[in-house]
Amino acid sequence: MTPKRRLCSQCHLAINNCICQHAIAVNNPVELLVLQHPQEANEVKNTIRLLSLCAKNIQIKIGEAFSDTELYQLIYADQKIPLLLYPPTPEGESLGIQIAPELPDLSNLPIEQIRLVILDATWKKSRKMLYLNNELQKLPRLALVQIPPSIYAIRKAHNKNQLSSLEACCYAWRQLEQTPEAYSHLLKAFEGFVNQQRRFIENSAV
Repeated sequence: MTPKRRLCSQCHLAINNCICQHAIAVNNPVELLVLQHPQEANEVKNTIRLLSLCAKNIQIKIGEAFSDTELYQLIYADQKIPLLLYPPTPEGESLGIQIAPELPDLSNLPIEQIRLVILDATWKKSRKMLYLNNELQKLPRLALVQIPPSIYAIRKAHNKNQLSSLEACCYAWRQLEQTPEAYSHLLKAFEGFVNQQRRFIENSAV
């Protein structure tokens, strides 16, 4: 009988791949709501796991399709303004996805009133989540601009501009807060996480 692997009580990964050493406190004024595809929940290389150990204002809900009522309550809780972090989908109408409303004027809105919604999934599965959840389609979208190349080289990207969920959140927070250097310490910690996962993968393959 194979003995059970010992798991870290904080990150829930195997002790020999514990990522808690990379966890740093992050006070993000823009709340983050993560809708995580079930297949990502136990993925060792998933970056939301690290982000959940760091960010102060974060909520994670696991699922692919949610009821309209549940999703509405999650998105609009406390009367915050929700923005979906997702790129434009010009092919969306042909897939049955409604056109997203225009981004509201955020210039006079306290950033604490914003709720950033992110789909933590592969590109293909995130598009399916968007298709399956009407309340998501009704949200104005925040698209990232002037983003640097991703350092998340341990998972296959859909295109060269694709980021990990953690990186995308950092750059979205910078964009919303208009603080171009913010979250650099978190991105540095993420680099350590990536290097650790690369070594873990290489050692597991031996």
